[in-house]
Amino acid sequence: MFSIFDFSLQLNAFPIKKAKSDLDKIVALSPQEKKQFIENQKQAIVEFHLENNAFYQKLVGSKDYKNWGDLPVLNKTNLQSPLESRLSKGFTTKNSYINKTSGSSGEPFIFAKDKYAHALTWASNMYRFSWFGIDFNRSLQARFYGIPLDFIGYKKERFKDFLSKRFRFPIFDLSDVVLEKMLKKFQNTKFDYLNGYTSSIVLFAKFLRKRNIILKDICPTLKVCMVTSEMLFEDDRKLLETQFGIPIVNEYGASELDLIAFESRSVGTEGEWQINAETLFVEILDENNQVLPYGSAGRIVITSLFNKAHPFIRYDIGDIGILDEKSTLEKPILRQLIGRTNDIAFLPSGKKSPGLTFYYVTKSIIEDDGNVKEFVIKQRKIDSFEIEYVSENELDLAQIQKIEEAIALYLEPNLHFEFIRKNTLERTARGKLKQFTSFL
Repeated sequence: MFSIFDFSLQLNAFPIKKAKSDLDKIVALSPQEKKQFIENQKQAIVEFHLENNAFYQKLVGSKDYKNWGDLPVLNKTNLQSPLESRLSKGFTTKNSYINKTSGSSGEPFIFAKDKYAHALTWASNMYRFSWFGIDFNRSLQARFYGIPLDFIGYKKERFKDFLSKRFRFPIFDLSDVVLEKMLKKFQNTKFDYLNGYTSSIVLFAKFLRKRNIILKDICPTLKVCMVTSEMLFEDDRKLLETQFGIPIVNEYGASELDLIAFESRSVGTEGEWQINAETLFVEILDENNQVLPYGSAGRIVITSLFNKAHPFIRYDIGDIGILDEKSTLEKPILRQLIGRTNDIAFLPSGKKSPGLTFYYVTKSIIEDDGNVKEFVIKQRKIDSFEIEYVSENELDLAQIQKIEEAIALYLEPNLHFEFIRKNTLERTARGKLKQFTSFL
């Protein structure tokens, strides 16, 4: 069968055949060989950028370095300068892959990958999706994502979807009328898998639950559902498994890097979040940029091992996470993704809590009866929060009291909440739902 997806990458000068072949060789390395490969690649990418990238030379302060730990940690503020000033010798906006981050961290920037590094990203995606029987050249994807709304951007994205065997469900309007149309599309289309933002896919599952429908019953070709970009809570996973009737896979990635972690399907490691150690090197650092031992929570800092066009060396992605104690250099496991570093709530007592703590506590109570479809939490003052929610019926006094009691128990007492019912919640330009925002 003609491989249209591979062909479209080759047509755009992304060497996908070579990338797939090289990735296969890396995957086949023994544990000892893999360790050596990672160390060699770390050294090679740093030496390349110290020799060929003025932006990185300036950041490091010289062309020499002795220890990996002496290298600076790159943050998003460093990258908010014109892209041309950050490109390596020989690379331009014409001969590189150029894109922009989604800005869900509040700090968007334009980045570059060389064509080979971008092809490796696709090879890495294909390799991991194949664990669940998905072939990008043949499997049809039901895509729950945003889409540009300007005419040219919209048409361009739809054409890319055609080449990538994807049918996109734009997620800016998820009213029951729209969800009903989505359901009809599943009835009439042989989709192989779902992929997209967690919050939108969860909302679709709630719609199915209300109608007592199992998606696999009306679309028997479905194999798996991959959710990304937003937190997947355990009760949401159970809801998706129940309403879809297929395995649910949680992925963690970043457009400027690659697919970072993906759930394993290997016997004995099912459900483990395996980190991509083929194209990335992941560290967990404390506030002083010191490496933390496995099992400790800290900042997720990532090195792109192959990108020559633009340095992503010890890049602080803005997330907090924990590597499992079972991790090794060649086989790291992400035990937990806690949230973003800019999603911390500062409380009157001086306590700092991940914003998702509020979300998690509130969620466990607010959704008991399925009335509330979605909600977000905003911190306006040190002791004042707004909970915006979409529901069929307004929350009553008893429900509100229950939520306030739980937050007092899990966080601290005397916090003030305003509950605001809305028809729809504000999403980013790409359709992501930011679950907690601090305006302090």
